[in-house]
Amino acid sequence: MVRFGAVRDEDVTAVPAVFFRQRDMLGKAHRGSREAGGAFTLVELLVAISIIALLLAVLLPSLSSARARAQQTTCAARLRQWGVAFGVYEIDNRGFWPHCDGLDREDPDPSNPDRVPPGAPPWVVANWHGWMDKVPPVLGYKAWRYYGPYEHPGADTFYQCPTAEAIAGKGIYTYKPEKIGFFSYAMNACLELDEATWRPPGGVDWPMPSFLGAARIVCPQRVVLLFDQLLDPRRGFGGETQYRSAGRYAGSYPIAFAARHAHGREKLGGNLLYCDGHVGWRATVWKDSWGPWDVEHQQGPPRDDPNWYPYPVYGAGR
Repeated sequence: MVRFGAVRDEDVTAVPAVFFRQRDMLGKAHRGSREAGGAFTLVELLVAISIIALLLAVLLPSLSSARARAQQTTCAARLRQWGVAFGVYEIDNRGFWPHCDGLDREDPDPSNPDRVPPGAPPWVVANWHGWMDKVPPVLGYKAWRYYGPYEHPGADTFYQCPTAEAIAGKGIYTYKPEKIGFFSYAMNACLELDEATWRPPGGVDWPMPSFLGAARIVCPQRVVLLFDQLLDPRRGFGGETQYRSAGRYAGSYPIAFAARHAHGREKLGGNLLYCDGHVGWRATVWKDSWGPWDVEHQQGPPRDDPNWYPYPVYGAGR
């Protein structure tokens, strides 16, 4: 007897088959919808790219500014290190500092750079006692003259500003910076224009080097000792004309001052080491009272300027 609601034998196998087929179809549809949802559409990709580009546009200037500030800080720290070295040198040399210029003004014998030509006049002898050769050994660094061709220190060293870089290309400079090196820091060459600055009381051999009597500087906190020097010939003389000897000499005048560091929100400027050892930043060192940038002013500012001459009260020849 068949009771109400009873399932026949043939239905026992038919129901599961239909059920499983429907379950498989639903599972495939569910997996398909998940797989389709896991991929990005073109619109979503474009939106993501736009967001990334916007973030880069916001962050890159900040990163660039932070890098520039770090370079300016490193440059100032290196100048302070030079200040310490000059101070130690002063103690070791009876209160005198070395000469502003060096062998970059001469043509020394590469096999014996220490040899001074016999009978050389005092102003030539002085170049064998330049600051880039005499001061670095105080801190355990090698004198500039002992570096061979293509071996001179670069921007990653104590000798240079961290932003120092010569312009690549032929005919840009009057010299080959990649071969003989360049100077991104220059000593204030006005220090040698005053006769009392570099002439030692007993002649050039008493003792050498004995040029600048540091203790006699009238206002050491105002007088510039070292400064950021121009390396880009295209920005010579305040951008007025080319200066193809940019970076060639270890001693230079304020007309070779380089503005390559930002300071806060200020425009570009440069670092200066003063004779008392502190470091400052200036947008420019040129004063309107000196007149326009021209060849007439290449030899420095007026002799009574207290920022560039060690003994402005006396002056040369007074």
